[in-house]
Amino acid sequence: MSRESVQAFFEVNAPDIKPVVLTDSTATVAEAARTLGVQEGQIAKTLALKVGDERILVVMAGMGRPDNRKTKDTFRNRPRMLPAEEVLELTSHPVGGVCPFGLPQPVRVFCDTSLRAFDVVWPAAGDRNSSVCLTPDRLADLVEAEWVDVSQE
Repeated sequence: MSRESVQAFFEVNAPDIKPVVLTDSTATVAEAARTLGVQEGQIAKTLALKVGDERILVVMAGMGRPDNRKTKDTFRNRPRMLPAEEVLELTSHPVGGVCPFGLPQPVRVFCDTSLRAFDVVWPAAGDRNSSVCLTPDRLADLVEAEWVDVSQE
């Protein structure tokens, strides 16, 4: 179901982008980088966070980690990771396939500036075995993301 929602999203919003379905897992940053033959930083991981009463998505470079102070300063509240059940409810994508595409409901999306270190990045495409390749700016434009700097140095 969730890979289909991502494919439908791209068919409507960016028909030139096709999800790549792989036989090997891309569920973790290391697995995805190895399977796709790219640097770990090029894997655009999507984090589902609760900040105050709002649930948001933050997309950052694969090796990035949220900096608690920067995140709290940016969002004016302490972030916490959503449990897997809430991630699935929010995005319709299982952990390991979470991405900001094809969501069942509107969710605010933020792209971390760590993505801009790469010409292209590879976010998941709705499940543990699929990805898409696009530029960081195209990713942000497609999901109407706001750019933030919340990763550790």
